[in-house]
Amino acid sequence: MKLSRPVSWFLLVFGVWSWFIWITFVKNLWKDSGGLAFDAAGDPTGYFWVHLLLAVVSFLLGTAIGVIGYRGLRALRRES
Repeated sequence: MKLSRPVSWFLLVFGVWSWFIWITFVKNLWKDSGGLAFDAAGDPTGYFWVHLLLAVVSFLLGTAIGVIGYRGLRALRRES
């Protein structure tokens, strides 16, 4: 399958954006002062674990999508 240049760039930028957003989210989750992520004793709650799992899955998907975009750009460069 051959990807166009705009689609390849979109996928690459999406992968980078995903990392940026989810790193920020995990930092905020870790510093949670609202009491959702950690209970009074300082132990992680279910909210913390679910959102950490969402972040890890998003990191993996963002990486895979970014790699597909990068490979598409690299293939287009080799053709020209």
